[in-house]
Parts: sequence; C-alpha cells; structure tokens
Amino acid sequence: MSDSNIIRIAYGKHGLPLEADPALADWHVIRPRFNPPLSDPEEAFCRACRTPRGGKPLHELIGPQERVLIVTSDGTRAVPNRQLIPWLLKELPVPTSQITVILGTGSHRGNTPAEIEAMFGPEMARSLNIVNHDAFDPGQNVYIGQTPAGKRALVNRRYLEADKRIVVGFIEPHFFAGFSGGAKGVIPALASIDTIISIHGFDLIANPLSTWGTVEENPIRCELEAMVAHCPPEFMVNVTLNSDKAITGMFVGDYIQAHRAGCRRSREEAMQPVRSRFPLVITSNSGFPLDQNLYQTIKGISAAARITEPGGTILVASECSDGLPDHGNFGPLMKQGRTPHDILQGIVDLPEEILDQWEAQVYAYLMKEYDIRLFSAMDASTVRACKLGVVGDFQSEVEAAIRKLGGHPSVGVLPDGPLTIPYLSAS
Repeated sequence: MSDSNIIRIAYGKHGLPLEADPALADWHVIRPRFNPPLSDPEEAFCRACRTPRGGKPLHELIGPQERVLIVTSDGTRAVPNRQLIPWLLKELPVPTSQITVILGTGSHRGNTPAEIEAMFGPEMARSLNIVNHDAFDPGQNVYIGQTPAGKRALVNRRYLEADKRIVVGFIEPHFFAGFSGGAKGVIPALASIDTIISIHGFDLIANPLSTWGTVEENPIRCELEAMVAHCPPEFMVNVTLNSDKAITGMFVGDYIQAHRAGCRRSREEAMQPVRSRFPLVITSNSGFPLDQNLYQTIKGISAAARITEPGGTILVASECSDGLPDHGNFGPLMKQGRTPHDILQGIVDLPEEILDQWEAQVYAYLMKEYDIRLFSAMDASTVRACKLGVVGDFQSEVEAAIRKLGGHPSVGVLPDGPLTIPYLSAS
C-alpha cells in the first residue's frame, strides 16, 4: 500500500493509520481549511491585548491593587494554556500573588495535580494559585439572576468576588451551542449543577437550531449569554487552532464582539461543503484530549451524521482512555433498556432533568437513525451495553463494512473528527 493511500486518523495521542485502498472504494477525505499558524503568536497576542476588539486595552483595565481571576478550560479541552497564560501574566500589571487561575470544569470532575501540571507545565503549576470549579458545591455558587425564559443562573463565588475577570478559551464549532468559546467560558464552565442542567434541557437539545455553527438564533447560546450578561468578564482571550493545536487566529477583547469574529473565522475553517451523503462515514473524536471518554465522543459521531445516509454506518475511532466516564449519570442512562428508544423514554420519564441526560439524548437520536460502531480502549461489554457496535480490528472492520455495501461505494472520512463540520451543499 502506497503511503499516499494512508489516512492518519486522530486517535489518542498517537493517531491511527487507515489504509484507503482505491480499488475498494471511492474515498472522500474531508478536512478543515485551516489558515496557516500565526508566525509569531506571542507578538499577535500582545498586539491584540493592546488593541482589543471592543473595550479598553488590557493594561488600562487592571489597577495595581486589583485581584485578577483567569478562567480557562479543564483538561478535556485543547486550550494552549502553556502559551497563553505566560503571555497573559506578562501583560498584567499585577504580581502573581494577586492572580488566581480557575479551571472551568462545568459538570466534569476536578483536574488532579498531575493533570494540572500536564496542562500548565511544572513551573506554572507550582507558582500559580490554580483551583478547580465545583458545580456540585452549593457554597461555591451564588445566584446572580435569571434569563427572560426564567432559568436561574448560579455562578462560582470566586469569579463574582474577583476585581477583574479574564476568560481564556478556544473557538470551534460545537454540536449544540453553535460554537465553543465566548460566554461558554463562564456558563456552563463556572455554573452550578442546577444551572448547567437547565441550559441542557430536553426541549433545548431537541430544538433543530441547537446545532453546529449557529449563533444568534441558537436557543442554548441565547440562554447562556443571557445568564452571563448578569456577570460579564472584563476581558476575553479566545483563539482558533488547527489540527496540530497550533494557533491560527487571536480573538481578544469584549466577550461577545471578539467571540463573533472568532466564530466567523472558525466557520470558514471548519465547516466544509459536501455534495451528497455517504452510506459509510469514518470519523474520530479529534484525538487527545477530546477523545478521553465516550461522553465527549458524541461530537465526532454528530459531525459524521450530517453526511451519513439514513440507515447508514458510522465507524468512530475514539480512545476513551477514561471510559464512559464512571462518574455522573451518563453511563446508567446509556445502559438502560435494550434500544435507543428505551434511553429516550427513560429520559422523558425522569421526575426532573438530571446531569448528563443531554449527551445520552443525542446518542439515542443518532443511534435510532444510524448503525454506530466504536473502536476504542473500552471493554467490549461496556460498549455493547451502551447500544453501540464493537470494532475489534479497525482496518478489518472498515474493509468489511465496505464489502458489505457491494460494488465500489463512496466512503466519507473525517480524519480530524469534529474539527471538520461537513454540511450538504446544493452546488
């Protein structure tokens, strides 16, 4: 097999080779159109902080005696903290003793000291005050108001008590919030569990406008931005990244204005037109860190479903080194009953909405429509209990699925998973 026929699938930290034999199928590899990495990202960062998109330059926002809180994502997100945080510290006119970094874990577990060191490097992990948000601790979260729809917002106390707040993150299409980044770095990242559940309600998730690439008309984005309007950050640093996690764009300043500019860039890079659906689509979950568990893997599956024929097959490679994960309600929700319909009915029958039901809800919708099979490090019995097909040998399974289709079928491949969001184009 020629090297030119090898497709590298993003999987874990090292990737997975797929031999795409042209005699077997007509392979359609769909990738993002990334802009080149910034030639000098630190210089671009400094320039952006001094000439932000909306609002004052960073050095004019922060007084010498003020306490600064920097919010960044937890270890499941590929935010380039090892670059952005040191650059930010240089720009801030206060000593590190007046700075706290809080990890916006949302409903996830807190990051361990070892994970924090991996995210920030040993020196920053030792010298900075880095803390985890805890959505489940009532003492950490304070009521700030409600949305026009009546949803109550409770947010981390440290965030509210800081003199100045800076939100750090990255922007990519998101499978029900339209895009990541922006206000999402505050809510759900620093929200109480009740608030998180409220903005992931059954009806909001079921709304067709709660999907990839929508912003102004997206009901989930509208709800979370209405909440954050009660406690807006003073400054935002968001970036766009390519598949190598290198920075391609810097979007700095007002958390709405700069975010919208980043969404436009992300849409140009990630959202790719496809002329027709495929009977078989091979996808990933973008590799580490996003493919650490099955809960997050719905993102790669959801991206593939946009271009899969009804009743077609989706083969997803996602390492799931952290399992389902074991905490939360996701596993029990996925394992209930025998069919995807049973999962949905179980959610509908809940006396109240609960943590993690939204991911199980989307899985159930997609499993009703497609034959979804998983290649992972999880044990086969757990995968089957979640109503998913088990892939043993990845290459063999791909070839068997193609042969089952017969003839010389067209096969879609999303090597970078949800870093590429395909959409059907009429032309």
